Amino acid sequence: MQLQLSQIDVQPGQRLVLKNISWDDFEQILVELGDRRASRIAYYQGILEIMVPLAGHESGKENIGDLVKVTLEELDIEFASLGSTTFKRQVMNAGVEPDACFYIQNEAAIRGKERIDLNFDPPPDLAIEIDLTSDSEIKKNSYAALGVPELWIYDGRSLKIYLLQDRQYITTEQSQIFPNLPILTAIPQYVTQSRVEGRNVAIKAFRRWVIEFTRTLPNN
Repeated sequence: MQLQLSQIDVQPGQRLVLKNISWDDFEQILVELGDRRASRIAYYQGILEIMVPLAGHESGKENIGDLVKVTLEELDIEFASLGSTTFKRQVMNAGVEPDACFYIQNEAAIRGKERIDLNFDPPPDLAIEIDLTSDSEIKKNSYAALGVPELWIYDGRSLKIYLLQDRQYITTEQSQIFPNLPILTAIPQYVTQSRVEGRNVAIKAFRRWVIEFTRTLPNN
């Protein structure tokens, strides 16, 4: 018996993993799921993962995304935030929808584009995942296959930074995008402050911290 997607009910916080999914099947599933949905997908080498995020997952995504934007603004670095855009490339047999993502070094390459095609366009420079339950190896493999150079994974308490080297991710203590900032400790600190004191209080405090910290750096 073959199930239809409409028969499958994935609850918030749960993952559904489907195996032996061809690329054509994957493309059809994306069409059936549509753009207006809560679920996010990751696809790698015939394995499809469908996840529906919890409310805490979404707030974490927004908080960290806002902190990244503040940092880029204060460093006067142009960027494009593409949210949960679907990135896919058939030749790599991979596709993924980030919780949040940013074009930074490659912002100019996609500026003004309505659609991103990884056959011609670069992948995002930074992808952010909120994993409150467990890391998704399918997502990591998808990001690596698509060539995303930096991946952040936040588990609700701590942040892990992964850099792509030789098509595999390695953990690191320092972001390549923000090499002079202690991102690993600062991001969780201000996300926690946001939960306790509110979003605006935390963002203002973080902005002040970025300004003061960058003033102490050489050549500033």
